[in-house]
Amino acid sequence: MKFHQHLADTLDQSMTAQPLPADAVESLARWLADPGKGGRYARGTGTHSIVFVPSSWTAIEPWPVSFDDRSVTGPRTVSRSDVVAVAEAALRTGSWAEAFVASQVWGHGRRGYGPGRAGEVLAHSDDGDVFRDAVSLLREEGALVAYEKLNGVHRLGPAFLTKFLYFAGLAVPELEGLPPLILDMRLARVLRRHATKVGSAAGYEWADPVARRIWRDGCWTSHRYGVYLQWMHAVNDQLKAEVNGWPGSPDVLELALFDGAWEPTRQQPTDDWN
Repeated sequence: MKFHQHLADTLDQSMTAQPLPADAVESLARWLADPGKGGRYARGTGTHSIVFVPSSWTAIEPWPVSFDDRSVTGPRTVSRSDVVAVAEAALRTGSWAEAFVASQVWGHGRRGYGPGRAGEVLAHSDDGDVFRDAVSLLREEGALVAYEKLNGVHRLGPAFLTKFLYFAGLAVPELEGLPPLILDMRLARVLRRHATKVGSAAGYEWADPVARRIWRDGCWTSHRYGVYLQWMHAVNDQLKAEVNGWPGSPDVLELALFDGAWEPTRQQPTDDWN
């Protein structure tokens, strides 16, 4: 089946035009009510922490001054609030490269390839100018323009550039447009299955291959990122209205979907691209 943009647009419109189904709302409400799961984030995601090993990052500069000494050999934790604090400091110092490193430490955790990949990105970042420019664009023109700025940086894929934009967005006082959120493979797969289900219910026999194309595991365009932000913010507004105590910030929804709080019905592939 040949890809046609108008089919993707039709599927996007169908998905964003309707509210989240009742079973999804119920699943997300249960996740929030569970003290061992979403209940920990009922007041926000700031405490959401990742384990990392400081000594594995010894070759990376600039290192966030508020992070653990890299002579530490054992594992430590870094929270979302810790990374936001580095981004807030960057507002004063201009060291957005340092904020980028903080976002990558949190994003990669204990993955052994994290420091090497971050180092390659930094080597192609014009001494951090690309991150400062991206934050300026985020403030003045919005998340999609900032996404475009970073999307061409060597070895910096969308899943990790959106982590930087997300943390920068939490630190910058006023932004143009919708605040950025993290988009990674797990989240894209949730939207892929949901879009397929919505399209199939609407009678679109092509829904499955189109959803698999537009919500693939990576290489998302800024347009796709914009659809993601629109859907996430709209669904979060719905949850605030329908789920008692649902937090105001849509990053709780991002964490819930990443955590597997709701899994749309899996669809069997019906066709593929030639």
